[in-house]
Amino acid sequence: MTPPSSPATATGPRDPGAGDVPPRAVAPYDFRRPIQLSREHARLLQVAFDGFARQAATVFTSLLRRVCTVRLDGLEQSSYAEYVDSREAMTYLTVFTAEPMDGQALLELPLPAVMTCLDHMLGGPGSGQQPHRPLTEIESAVVHRLTDRLLQELQTSLEGTVPMRPQRVGVEYSPQLAQAGSPTDVVVALTLTLVLGATEHQMTLCLPYHGLLPHLVVAAAPAPVSERERTHRAASAALLHTQFQALPIEVTARFRPTRIHPVDLDDLAVGDVVRLSHPAVAPLEIAANGTTFAYATAGTQGPRLAALVVNTPKELS
Repeated sequence: MTPPSSPATATGPRDPGAGDVPPRAVAPYDFRRPIQLSREHARLLQVAFDGFARQAATVFTSLLRRVCTVRLDGLEQSSYAEYVDSREAMTYLTVFTAEPMDGQALLELPLPAVMTCLDHMLGGPGSGQQPHRPLTEIESAVVHRLTDRLLQELQTSLEGTVPMRPQRVGVEYSPQLAQAGSPTDVVVALTLTLVLGATEHQMTLCLPYHGLLPHLVVAAAPAPVSERERTHRAASAALLHTQFQALPIEVTARFRPTRIHPVDLDDLAVGDVVRLSHPAVAPLEIAANGTTFAYATAGTQGPRLAALVVNTPKELS
Protein backbone atom coordinates (compact mmCIF):
# COMPACT_ATOMS: atom_id res chain seq x y z
CA MET A 1 0.00 0.00 0.00
CA THR A 2 1.44 3.33 -1.06
CA PRO A 3 1.67 5.91 1.78
CA PRO A 4 0.00 9.26 1.15
CA SER A 5 2.25 12.02 -0.07
CA SER A 6 3.34 14.44 2.62
CA PRO A 7 3.05 18.21 2.17
CA ALA A 8 6.13 20.16 1.15
CA THR A 9 8.23 21.31 4.05
CA ALA A 10 10.02 24.64 4.44
CA THR A 11 13.30 23.00 3.50
CA GLY A 12 11.98 21.41 0.34
CA PRO A 13 12.28 22.79 -3.16
CA ARG A 14 10.16 25.82 -4.00
CA ASP A 15 8.82 27.13 -7.25
CA PRO A 16 10.57 30.49 -7.82
CA GLY A 17 7.54 31.87 -9.62
CA ALA A 18 4.96 30.93 -7.02
CA GLY A 19 4.22 33.72 -4.54
CA ASP A 20 7.77 35.04 -4.14
CA VAL A 21 7.99 38.63 -2.83
CA PRO A 22 11.13 40.53 -3.89
CA PRO A 23 13.19 41.77 -0.93
CA ARG A 24 12.84 45.47 -0.14
CA ALA A 25 15.74 47.75 0.67
CA VAL A 26 15.71 48.82 4.30
CA ALA A 27 16.52 52.47 4.93
CA PRO A 28 18.09 53.22 8.34
CA TYR A 29 16.14 55.63 10.53
CA ASP A 30 18.03 58.06 12.72
CA PHE A 31 15.94 58.75 15.84
CA ARG A 32 18.12 61.79 16.56
CA ARG A 33 16.75 63.42 13.40
CA PRO A 34 13.01 62.72 13.44
CA ILE A 35 12.24 65.67 11.16
CA GLN A 36 13.48 65.52 7.60
CA LEU A 37 13.89 68.57 5.37
CA SER A 38 11.62 67.86 2.40
CA ARG A 39 12.98 68.03 -1.11
CA GLU A 40 10.71 70.96 -1.97
CA HIS A 41 11.78 72.96 1.07
CA ALA A 42 15.44 72.14 0.44
CA ARG A 43 15.07 73.41 -3.12
CA LEU A 44 13.59 76.72 -1.91
CA LEU A 45 16.49 77.22 0.48
CA GLN A 46 19.02 76.18 -2.17
CA VAL A 47 17.82 78.86 -4.57
CA ALA A 48 17.72 81.53 -1.86
CA PHE A 49 21.17 80.72 -0.50
CA ASP A 50 22.68 80.63 -4.00
CA GLY A 51 21.64 84.26 -4.24
CA PHE A 52 23.12 84.94 -0.81
CA ALA A 53 26.46 83.44 -1.90
CA ARG A 54 26.60 85.77 -4.90
CA GLN A 55 25.72 88.81 -2.79
CA ALA A 56 28.23 87.81 -0.11
CA ALA A 57 30.97 87.71 -2.75
CA THR A 58 30.04 91.28 -3.73
CA VAL A 59 30.21 92.40 -0.08
CA PHE A 60 33.68 90.90 0.45
CA THR A 61 34.96 92.31 -2.85
CA SER A 62 33.70 95.84 -2.16
CA LEU A 63 34.90 96.05 1.45
CA LEU A 64 38.25 94.31 0.97
CA ARG A 65 38.94 95.86 -2.46
CA ARG A 66 40.07 92.43 -3.63
CA VAL A 67 38.30 90.03 -5.97
CA CYS A 68 36.65 87.43 -3.70
CA THR A 69 34.29 84.57 -4.47
CA VAL A 70 31.78 82.71 -2.34
CA ARG A 71 30.16 79.45 -3.40
CA LEU A 72 27.46 77.35 -1.78
CA ASP A 73 28.71 73.86 -0.92
CA GLY A 74 25.50 72.48 0.56
CA LEU A 75 22.94 72.52 3.32
CA GLU A 76 21.84 69.79 5.66
CA GLN A 77 19.64 69.16 8.67
CA SER A 78 21.30 68.22 11.94
CA SER A 79 21.01 68.73 15.65
CA TYR A 80 22.45 71.85 17.24
CA ALA A 81 24.93 69.69 19.20
CA GLU A 82 26.21 68.11 15.98
CA TYR A 83 26.68 71.53 14.39
CA VAL A 84 28.59 72.87 17.42
CA ASP A 85 30.83 69.78 17.58
CA SER A 86 31.73 70.17 13.88
CA ARG A 87 33.15 73.69 14.40
CA GLU A 88 36.66 74.67 15.43
CA ALA A 89 37.30 75.18 19.14
CA MET A 90 38.01 78.86 18.47
CA THR A 91 36.19 80.67 15.68
CA TYR A 92 34.23 83.90 15.06
CA LEU A 93 30.49 83.41 15.62
CA THR A 94 28.00 86.22 15.09
CA VAL A 95 24.81 85.50 17.06
CA PHE A 96 21.73 87.20 15.59
CA THR A 97 17.95 87.18 15.78
CA ALA A 98 15.82 87.08 12.64
CA GLU A 99 12.32 88.19 13.58
CA PRO A 100 9.61 87.16 12.90
CA MET A 101 11.47 83.82 12.72
CA ASP A 102 11.69 82.24 16.18
CA GLY A 103 15.00 81.49 17.83
CA GLN A 104 18.55 82.66 17.32
CA ALA A 105 20.89 81.94 14.40
CA LEU A 106 24.66 81.87 13.89
CA LEU A 107 26.94 83.21 11.16
CA GLU A 108 30.42 81.70 11.46
CA LEU A 109 33.61 83.03 9.90
CA PRO A 110 36.90 81.24 10.67
CA LEU A 111 39.36 83.40 12.59
CA PRO A 112 42.04 83.22 9.84
CA ALA A 113 39.50 84.59 7.36
CA VAL A 114 38.41 87.32 9.79
CA MET A 115 42.01 88.40 10.39
CA THR A 116 42.74 88.45 6.67
CA CYS A 117 39.62 90.54 6.00
CA LEU A 118 40.57 92.87 8.84
CA ASP A 119 44.07 93.30 7.42
CA HIS A 120 42.63 94.22 3.99
CA MET A 121 40.05 96.61 5.46
CA LEU A 122 42.77 98.45 7.38
CA GLY A 123 44.92 98.86 4.26
CA GLY A 124 47.24 95.89 4.73
CA PRO A 125 48.19 93.22 2.15
CA GLY A 126 46.23 90.47 3.89
CA SER A 127 49.05 87.98 3.39
CA GLY A 128 51.38 86.07 5.65
CA GLN A 129 50.66 84.44 8.97
CA GLN A 130 47.65 85.98 10.72
CA PRO A 131 47.27 86.01 14.54
CA HIS A 132 44.90 83.48 16.09
CA ARG A 133 43.26 85.37 18.97
CA PRO A 134 40.08 87.24 19.90
CA LEU A 135 39.62 90.66 18.33
CA THR A 136 40.24 93.91 20.15
CA GLU A 137 37.46 96.46 20.58
CA ILE A 138 38.66 98.53 17.62
CA GLU A 139 39.07 95.44 15.42
CA SER A 140 35.59 94.25 16.37
CA ALA A 141 34.07 97.57 15.30
CA VAL A 142 35.70 97.19 11.87
CA VAL A 143 34.59 93.57 11.41
CA HIS A 144 31.02 94.46 12.47
CA ARG A 145 30.75 96.49 9.26
CA LEU A 146 31.41 93.29 7.33
CA THR A 147 29.06 91.02 9.29
CA ASP A 148 26.25 93.59 9.32
CA ARG A 149 26.47 93.87 5.53
CA LEU A 150 26.34 90.08 5.24
CA LEU A 151 23.22 89.98 7.41
CA GLN A 152 21.59 92.64 5.23
CA GLU A 153 22.28 90.56 2.12
CA LEU A 154 20.89 87.48 3.92
CA GLN A 155 17.65 89.38 4.51
CA THR A 156 17.47 90.40 0.85
CA SER A 157 18.21 86.90 -0.47
CA LEU A 158 15.60 85.18 1.72
CA GLU A 159 12.95 87.89 1.40
CA GLY A 160 10.79 85.94 -1.06
CA THR A 161 11.03 82.70 0.93
CA VAL A 162 11.57 83.49 4.60
CA PRO A 163 10.94 87.14 5.50
CA MET A 164 13.28 88.12 8.30
CA ARG A 165 15.00 91.10 9.89
CA PRO A 166 18.44 89.91 11.06
CA GLN A 167 19.79 91.80 14.05
CA ARG A 168 23.21 91.13 15.56
CA VAL A 169 22.98 90.48 19.32
CA GLY A 170 26.50 89.33 20.16
CA VAL A 171 29.76 87.63 19.20
CA GLU A 172 31.25 84.42 20.57
CA TYR A 173 34.61 82.78 19.93
CA SER A 174 33.74 79.38 21.40
CA PRO A 175 30.87 77.42 19.76
CA GLN A 176 30.17 75.77 23.11
CA LEU A 177 29.35 79.18 24.63
CA ALA A 178 27.14 80.48 21.82
CA GLN A 179 23.98 78.87 23.31
CA ALA A 180 21.79 79.62 20.31
CA GLY A 181 19.69 76.53 21.06
CA SER A 182 19.49 73.34 23.08
CA PRO A 183 21.64 70.35 22.03
CA THR A 184 18.65 68.43 20.62
CA ASP A 185 17.18 71.34 18.62
CA VAL A 186 16.99 70.67 14.88
CA VAL A 187 18.87 73.21 12.76
CA VAL A 188 19.58 73.80 9.09
CA ALA A 189 23.33 74.18 8.57
CA LEU A 190 24.56 75.97 5.48
CA THR A 191 28.18 75.56 4.31
CA LEU A 192 29.90 78.03 1.99
CA THR A 193 33.46 78.36 0.71
CA LEU A 194 35.02 81.82 0.81
CA VAL A 195 38.01 82.32 -1.51
CA LEU A 196 40.36 85.14 -0.44
CA GLY A 197 43.20 85.34 -2.91
CA ALA A 198 44.64 81.84 -3.14
CA THR A 199 43.22 80.66 0.21
CA GLU A 200 39.87 78.98 0.79
CA HIS A 201 37.96 79.30 4.05
CA GLN A 202 34.78 77.51 5.11
CA MET A 203 32.05 79.76 6.51
CA THR A 204 28.76 78.43 7.86
CA LEU A 205 25.27 79.63 8.68
CA CYS A 206 23.08 77.91 11.28
CA LEU A 207 19.31 78.58 11.29
CA PRO A 208 16.68 77.01 13.61
CA TYR A 209 14.48 74.54 11.74
CA HIS A 210 11.40 75.20 13.86
CA GLY A 211 11.65 78.88 12.93
CA LEU A 212 12.12 78.18 9.21
CA LEU A 213 9.40 75.55 8.79
CA PRO A 214 6.25 77.75 8.97
CA HIS A 215 7.68 80.14 6.38
CA LEU A 216 8.80 77.29 4.11
CA VAL A 217 5.31 75.78 4.20
CA VAL A 218 3.76 79.09 3.14
CA ALA A 219 6.37 79.67 0.43
CA ALA A 220 5.92 76.16 -1.01
CA ALA A 221 2.10 76.37 -1.10
CA PRO A 222 0.82 76.91 -4.66
CA ALA A 223 -0.77 80.32 -5.11
CA PRO A 224 -4.22 80.22 -6.74
CA VAL A 225 -4.08 82.25 -9.96
CA SER A 226 -6.56 82.64 -12.78
CA GLU A 227 -5.84 82.24 -16.47
CA ARG A 228 -5.92 86.01 -16.88
CA GLU A 229 -3.34 86.48 -14.10
CA ARG A 230 -1.06 83.85 -15.62
CA THR A 231 -1.27 85.55 -19.04
CA HIS A 232 -0.56 88.93 -17.46
CA ARG A 233 2.45 87.55 -15.55
CA ALA A 234 3.86 85.90 -18.67
CA ALA A 235 3.52 89.14 -20.65
CA SER A 236 5.14 91.13 -17.82
CA ALA A 237 8.02 88.66 -17.57
CA ALA A 238 8.61 88.81 -21.35
CA LEU A 239 8.56 92.62 -21.30
CA LEU A 240 10.94 92.74 -18.34
CA HIS A 241 13.33 90.35 -20.09
CA THR A 242 13.27 92.44 -23.28
CA GLN A 243 13.84 95.72 -21.43
CA PHE A 244 16.59 94.20 -19.31
CA GLN A 245 18.54 93.11 -22.38
CA ALA A 246 18.47 96.69 -23.68
CA LEU A 247 19.43 98.31 -20.37
CA PRO A 248 22.82 100.07 -20.66
CA ILE A 249 25.41 99.35 -17.96
CA GLU A 250 28.35 101.60 -17.19
CA VAL A 251 31.59 99.65 -17.68
CA THR A 252 35.04 100.91 -16.72
CA ALA A 253 38.48 99.94 -18.06
CA ARG A 254 40.93 100.80 -15.30
CA PHE A 255 44.50 100.40 -14.09
CA ARG A 256 45.31 98.70 -10.83
CA PRO A 257 45.07 101.03 -7.79
CA THR A 258 48.18 103.02 -6.89
CA ARG A 259 48.95 104.20 -3.35
CA ILE A 260 50.39 107.73 -3.13
CA HIS A 261 51.32 109.70 -0.04
CA PRO A 262 49.04 112.73 0.56
CA VAL A 263 52.10 115.03 0.57
CA ASP A 264 52.94 113.90 -2.96
CA LEU A 265 49.40 114.63 -4.10
CA ASP A 266 49.54 118.09 -2.58
CA ASP A 267 52.74 118.91 -4.51
CA LEU A 268 51.52 117.69 -7.91
CA ALA A 269 52.07 120.14 -10.74
CA VAL A 270 51.67 120.15 -14.49
CA GLY A 271 54.39 118.04 -16.07
CA ASP A 272 54.94 115.76 -13.04
CA VAL A 273 55.05 112.01 -13.66
CA VAL A 274 53.15 109.67 -11.36
CA ARG A 275 54.53 106.14 -11.22
CA LEU A 276 51.64 103.63 -11.34
CA SER A 277 51.61 100.25 -9.61
CA HIS A 278 50.20 98.71 -12.80
CA PRO A 279 52.87 96.59 -14.63
CA ALA A 280 53.40 97.54 -18.26
CA VAL A 281 52.59 93.99 -19.46
CA ALA A 282 49.49 93.56 -17.29
CA PRO A 283 46.03 94.01 -18.89
CA LEU A 284 43.50 96.57 -17.74
CA GLU A 285 40.59 95.54 -15.50
CA ILE A 286 37.07 95.67 -16.97
CA ALA A 287 34.67 96.38 -14.09
CA ALA A 288 31.00 97.17 -13.56
CA ASN A 289 29.65 98.43 -10.25
CA GLY A 290 33.05 97.87 -8.65
CA THR A 291 33.27 94.19 -9.68
CA THR A 292 35.99 93.05 -12.11
CA PHE A 293 34.64 90.52 -14.63
CA ALA A 294 37.13 90.69 -17.56
CA TYR A 295 40.55 91.97 -18.63
CA ALA A 296 41.60 93.90 -21.73
CA THR A 297 44.50 95.65 -23.43
CA ALA A 298 44.29 99.27 -24.54
CA GLY A 299 44.12 100.16 -28.23
CA THR A 300 42.24 102.23 -30.79
CA GLN A 301 39.42 101.68 -33.24
CA GLY A 302 39.10 104.51 -35.70
CA PRO A 303 39.24 107.89 -33.95
CA ARG A 304 38.35 106.40 -30.53
CA LEU A 305 40.18 104.50 -27.82
CA ALA A 306 39.21 100.85 -27.48
CA ALA A 307 39.89 97.86 -25.22
CA LEU A 308 40.53 94.35 -26.56
CA VAL A 309 39.29 91.64 -24.17
CA VAL A 310 42.01 89.10 -23.37
CA ASN A 311 42.50 86.09 -21.12
CA THR A 312 42.71 86.53 -17.37
CA PRO A 313 46.20 87.07 -15.89
CA LYS A 314 46.10 83.53 -14.45
CA GLU A 315 45.41 82.08 -17.91
CA LEU A 316 48.18 84.22 -19.43
CA SER A 317 50.70 82.82 -16.97
